[in-house]
Amino acid sequence: MAMLLLLIGIVAAITVFVWAMSSTSPGVKIAGSVGALIVLFLFTLFSSVRHVSEDEVGVVIKHFGSELPSGTIIATEGQKGPQARVLGPGWHFWLWPGLYDIEVVPIVQVASDQVGLITALDGQPLPTGQAFAAEWDDPANMLLAEHFLSEGTGNRGPQASVLKPGNYRLNTRLFKIELTDATNIPKATVGIVKSNVGDAAASAEDGSAAIVDRGQRGIWRDPLLPNKIYLNSKAYEVTMISTEQQIIRYGITDQAAKGADGREIEVRTSDGFTFPVDVRVEFQIRPLDAAQVVAEFGGDDTKLQQYLASVVRAIFRNNAENVKALDYVQQRSQQESASTGTIRDAMGKVGVSVNAVRIGQIGDEASLGELLKTQTDREIAIQEQMTFQEQQRAAEQQKALSRTQQEASEEANLATATYAVMIAEQSKERRLIEAAAEAEAIRIKAEAQAEQFRKLALEIGKQNAALLELLQVIGEGNIEITPRVMVIGESQGSNSETTALIGTMLDSMVHRPTNE
Repeated sequence: MAMLLLLIGIVAAITVFVWAMSSTSPGVKIAGSVGALIVLFLFTLFSSVRHVSEDEVGVVIKHFGSELPSGTIIATEGQKGPQARVLGPGWHFWLWPGLYDIEVVPIVQVASDQVGLITALDGQPLPTGQAFAAEWDDPANMLLAEHFLSEGTGNRGPQASVLKPGNYRLNTRLFKIELTDATNIPKATVGIVKSNVGDAAASAEDGSAAIVDRGQRGIWRDPLLPNKIYLNSKAYEVTMISTEQQIIRYGITDQAAKGADGREIEVRTSDGFTFPVDVRVEFQIRPLDAAQVVAEFGGDDTKLQQYLASVVRAIFRNNAENVKALDYVQQRSQQESASTGTIRDAMGKVGVSVNAVRIGQIGDEASLGELLKTQTDREIAIQEQMTFQEQQRAAEQQKALSRTQQEASEEANLATATYAVMIAEQSKERRLIEAAAEAEAIRIKAEAQAEQFRKLALEIGKQNAALLELLQVIGEGNIEITPRVMVIGESQGSNSETTALIGTMLDSMVHRPTNE
């Protein structure tokens, strides 16, 4: 566009000049010549103006000046060729056509799920043995071509530094950008980095890749945790390692679920029996052990499962050599425990944590059918014997219970009789005591009455005392005293009145009603 504008200006100036020269008037010739010069000047001036928009960058190519040093393609001191400094947004003057070419290119845009890989086309040679230039501490200065090629002493070639999501105005003659996907580490996964950048570390004694700290060349010890990571996927190879618990089954029917080596495990016992064993191994790779797994297997899950299968088969076969088939069947839990410990130790050396080893079905009809039938018959016989013994014990217990119940009944009867005897003895004692008390009371009463009668007899005489006592009895007994007995004559020592009275009393007692 600038060159076209300059050509238009030249053509216009020539046209004005020719027109003026064709005139016969000296004034027109002078005015036309001045006008032609002014047109040429203006068009030349306008042709040196360049405009760069907000989403563009201008790369300047200079066509005059000293030659660039050998092996250099970007000028930093005004030499001829592509210039390190670029044009930003706005108007730029004095860039004359023919002297300068301006390449206006879009800025580099890196999306949120992308990363920009940088390759520098100029700069210092890479250090010997290095495939990538070291990362820059200040990426902003790195993208300034004049700084990169001068005091920054940037290296040509692939850069370990990357462009993270954003917009970048950079010199496209110096930097080539390749957009690629960012590294996304999902949940329950860690990323193990194998760095191709940094100081080389010595290999492990066994020849496996060295596990190193961050910044060194080799497998980084510390894993990358779940996140979106902006790394140079060529300088830093990231291997994804699952940290979820995994289960490998050996001997199941579903072939698709068996993994790399799901065949059943065959063992041979000390008594010569060979039979299959269904085994399930539960394992997981912990984040801090993931680097060791990558160093051992390179992140190849198939190799890991093959190694695990080899370890499991060898350990189960070795354990079975020391036991008999029947003991193996009956000691499932012991076999699980012993196998778990041994397999855990073996896999721990390569960074795999074994959580459990489960044994499913042991043997089948073809391998252990007769042995298991014999064992079943034996168990049935033992159970029947135990049942008979239990029945005997129950009968003995029933007999003992009956005897105990009889003894308890007899003891109850004996206790009842004993209590009856005790009650009778107590009743006898009570009656005797009552009789003695009554006799004593009568005696005391009689003695009192006799004493009273004696004293009364001394006072009034025996006959009068007797008569008085008799009257008292008559009064207490409501005895009719009208004589119904005639007594005639006298007897010695008594009188007729007394005799008659006694007879009347006797008569009343004889004729008294029986219900009184």
